[in-house]
Amino acid sequence: MDLGEQGLLRTDPVPEEGEDVAATVSAPETLSEEEQEELRRELAKVEEEIQTLSQVLAAKEKHLAEIKRKLGINSLQELKQNIAKGWQDVTATSAYKKTSETLSQAGQKASAAFSSVGSVITKKLEDVKNSPTFKSFEEKVENLKSKVGGTKPAGGDFGEVLNSAANASATSTEPLPEQTKESL
Repeated sequence: MDLGEQGLLRTDPVPEEGEDVAATVSAPETLSEEEQEELRRELAKVEEEIQTLSQVLAAKEKHLAEIKRKLGINSLQELKQNIAKGWQDVTATSAYKKTSETLSQAGQKASAAFSSVGSVITKKLEDVKNSPTFKSFEEKVENLKSKVGGTKPAGGDFGEVLNSAANASATSTEPLPEQTKESL
């Protein structure tokens, strides 16, 4: 006796995982009227179960929201908690620790490099300030300043200049050029 005749060996293809099962189902013409009616009843039953499960899920979600409201948990707090938990999980990974350590070392090296660049620039500026060319330029500016502004004590700061100008204007008895005899 042949095993195919007994129905022990199937000759129709079995769908693989991920394969569209609907593509392997026989066309409705090959089903008997009774089989089609059976499938329609099963389809209606499954659709009804899906509808019921959707309603149960909606009710559970509503209940969950009510519990959270009573506990004072809102979306912003949940988001903060999720972010904090996520950040904690990230910082616990070895990749984060290695990256953090590497960036820390790079930051220290960059800081040292910037510090040395600053020192070099400061030294160069001091060299320029002490150079004969700069001293000559500085003397020319001082001479020009004394010619334009009159003789003023060297080394006076801005506050002293303001005070001397205020004192000079307060003691002045000459009328301003805009003032005429008619306005007095």
